[in-house]
Amino acid sequence: MADENTFKDKKITVMGLGLFGGGAGLARYLIRQGARLIITDLKTEEQLAQPLSTLEGLDGPSVELHLGGHREEDFRGVDMVMVNPAVPRGTRFVEIARENSVPIETEMNLFFKSCRAPILGVTGTKGKSTTTALIGDMLRHQERKVWVGGNIGLGYSLLERVDEIGEDDIVVLELSSFQLEDLGKLKISPHVSVVTNIAPNHLDRHGSYEEYKEAKKNIMRFQGPGDYCILNLDDRELRKWPVDTGARSKVLWFSTGTAVDSGAFLDNGGVRLRTGGNGQGETRISGLSATKLPGAHNVTNIVTASCAAFLMGAGREHIEETIREFTGLEHRLEFVCETGGVRYYNDSIATTSESAIAGIRAFEGPLALIAGGYDKGSPFDAFAEECAKNTKCVILIGKTARGIGSLISSAKGGRDIPAILYASSLEEAVRKLGDMVQKGDTVLLSPACASYDMFVNFEDRGKQFKALVRRI
Repeated sequence: MADENTFKDKKITVMGLGLFGGGAGLARYLIRQGARLIITDLKTEEQLAQPLSTLEGLDGPSVELHLGGHREEDFRGVDMVMVNPAVPRGTRFVEIARENSVPIETEMNLFFKSCRAPILGVTGTKGKSTTTALIGDMLRHQERKVWVGGNIGLGYSLLERVDEIGEDDIVVLELSSFQLEDLGKLKISPHVSVVTNIAPNHLDRHGSYEEYKEAKKNIMRFQGPGDYCILNLDDRELRKWPVDTGARSKVLWFSTGTAVDSGAFLDNGGVRLRTGGNGQGETRISGLSATKLPGAHNVTNIVTASCAAFLMGAGREHIEETIREFTGLEHRLEFVCETGGVRYYNDSIATTSESAIAGIRAFEGPLALIAGGYDKGSPFDAFAEECAKNTKCVILIGKTARGIGSLISSAKGGRDIPAILYASSLEEAVRKLGDMVQKGDTVLLSPACASYDMFVNFEDRGKQFKALVRRI
C-alpha cells in the first residue's frame, strides 16, 4: 500500500489523460491524495471534455491544464511524471524528465505496488478482453470479492479503489504490451498469468515484433514457484516461452485441438480441466453448445477462461452458468440489429489482421465486410487472403484502404475475388452497402486496423457504425 502522504503536496505531471478512463482515474486518485497536478495532453480541451468532466468538483490542491501540446517545463521542475501507457517511452518529453532526474511512474505500476490482493493478469494479441471478462464473471459467484480492470476499457481505474481491495479478494486485469513493458521495470508479474496468443501488433510503437514479444513476456518473466502461467499450446510461439523466460512458475496449457496433462482442452463438446489447483483433480465443464458468443475463437476464449477461473476457485456450475449467459462485450462481434433480413455486427475492437480474420470466420453464409483504417505497421497479407476466400464484398476506408484492396485483388482465394469498393467515410461505406447486400447476408465492421486516422478511438468508430446502421 502507498503511504497516504506519498503524494501530498507533490507537484505531478500527468502526461496523456486519454479517453478510456484510466488517465482520469489516475488524476482523481492523485487529487484525493493531495497532489498538485499538471495535466498535459496532445488533444485539446474540447476533445477531452468527457474525461475532464469527471474531475470537476473534487476537493484538493490546484489542477493546471496544459492541453493541445506539451511544454518542456512541465517535465523539469516537478516531483514526478505519470505517463499514460500509450505514450512512447522514447518521446522527447519523457527524456527531459529522465535527464532532470524526475521519477517516471505509471498508473498500472502504481497499482501493482499498492494492491494487497493476488492478481490474475491476462494478455495476448487478441481475445484478452473477452477472456478477462469471462474470468471475472466466472469468479463472481464465490465468496471472495472480485475486481476486474486494467486495459479492458471499462471506463475507470482500479487504482481509485485500491484501498478497498482486501488481501483475500481477487483482481483480474487485462494487461497491454505497453503496461507490461513498464511492469518489467518493477520486476513484478501477476500471481496467475494468462497469454491467449501472440502475433505482430503495435509495431509502430515497439519498433519490432521481437520488442513487442519481449514486453508481453513480462507477464510471466518474474513469477516464482508459487505462481501459475496459462499458455496457448496451439500457438507455436508461446510453446517456447517457458524456456525463453526461464519460467519458475507452474505452467498450464490450454488447447482446442490437443489433450493436455495439465491445463484445459476441448473434449466431446465440453471442456476438460486438469489444473491440480485447490486440491482438485480432473473436472468436465459442459454447456459450450449453449454459448451466445459466435465463432471458434470464442470457444478458445471460453476454454482459456475456464482454466484460469477454476484454478482460482470457481465452481463447475458457476463456470457453466457463465458459458450459457455471457453475451460478450461492446464492440466485440456485437450484434447491432437485423433489418430487411440482413444482420449487422460491430467488431470495431478488431484492430489487427488476426482479430479481423477471427471475426470473418465467426460467420457462415454471405458476408459483407467494412475494413481499413490507421496503419500500425502490421502485415495484411493473411487478412487479404481471408477476405478473398470468405466475403462477398469488402468496402475499405482509411489510410490502409488502397493497400488492402490491392492485396485482396492479388490474393488467391480459390474463387472469384469479392467486390472491392472504397469509401471516404464510414457513413459512405454503410450507404454503399445498401446496393450490395440482400436478405440472408451478414454485414460486419471488422477493420483489421486502428481507428486514429478517422475516429477518436475504436469505441467512437463502433458507436458511429451502430448509429449509422440503426438509421436504416
